[in-house]
Amino acid sequence: MAFEFFNQGRGADKTNVDPKRIPPGQVLTKKWPVLHYGAVPKVELAAWDFQVSGLVEQPARLTWSEFQALPRVTVHCDIHCVTRWSRLDNTFEGVAFREIYDLVAPSQKVKFVLVHAEKGFTTNVPLADLLRSDVLLADTHDGQPLQAEHGGPLRLVVPHLYFWKSAKWLRGFEFLASDQAGFWEQYGYHMRGDPWEEERYS
Repeated sequence: MAFEFFNQGRGADKTNVDPKRIPPGQVLTKKWPVLHYGAVPKVELAAWDFQVSGLVEQPARLTWSEFQALPRVTVHCDIHCVTRWSRLDNTFEGVAFREIYDLVAPSQKVKFVLVHAEKGFTTNVPLADLLRSDVLLADTHDGQPLQAEHGGPLRLVVPHLYFWKSAKWLRGFEFLASDQAGFWEQYGYHMRGDPWEEERYS
């Protein structure tokens, strides 16, 4: 399995940074490193949709224009990659996960969500983690449209978990009663991925 990984830009100045913001084993970076499996997909917004399925009362399919019409939020956060870099003070804009949750009315049996992205990529996230107020579906980063190499047009952002859980090129959610391993989780990555507990691998 080959990665594309470049512009790592490590060695950010830790002066005046509260050490409590940096999880164990992490190194600060000023740049935003690019790390993903395979090539960057070419996404045509005219054909793009976002589908929500599983244990929900109102399954949904949103076009790009319908998604853009949803209420928007702004989240200021730090991000932490399982490959040991952290980037502080990011600003993401988009739609809160809770907005999608309320739209589809999941069953009370739901405990997990399987996140679907381009090219069949998946990752699993506990519902409780997604319901936090700082979790969003982001199309903007630091005031600019999210670049394709960083997951544009849309990526999930779950700031308190390792960033592979924040799937790039987002295409849908599947609400589940039981946990189901996603792509990297099937290769030994941790089922939850808490950076403060160094939950990198199972």
